[in-house]
Amino acid sequence: MRRPGRAIGLAALLGGSGVIHLVRPRTYEWLVPPELGDARTWVRATGVAELGTAALLSSPATRRTGGWAAAGLLLAFVPAHLHTFRVVPKKPLPLTVAAVRLPLQVPLVTAALRVARGR
Repeated sequence: MRRPGRAIGLAALLGGSGVIHLVRPRTYEWLVPPELGDARTWVRATGVAELGTAALLSSPATRRTGGWAAAGLLLAFVPAHLHTFRVVPKKPLPLTVAAVRLPLQVPLVTAALRVARGR
């Protein structure tokens, strides 16, 4: 039996983020592209989705499903990461943060896919 470290790490990351989405939605509202509609609704919905995915990842019986859910959720966040380039101030630090966040999705999605595949 494999150790659940990767799944638990993803669960902690998504669970923590989900809590912040629900407790302090304004933290994330600016990331929602206006083309998607009401930002608060999207932030709350993704917070609930993150918490649900974290719960799936936390249980051995649902861990693989949680891996697929995490991969899909992380990929769904890509438009928000791209949107940051439209809204961040054109200053070196905010642009650097935006540029670093986007490629960080790759190892997160890779980890989620490994969990989904039972590796």
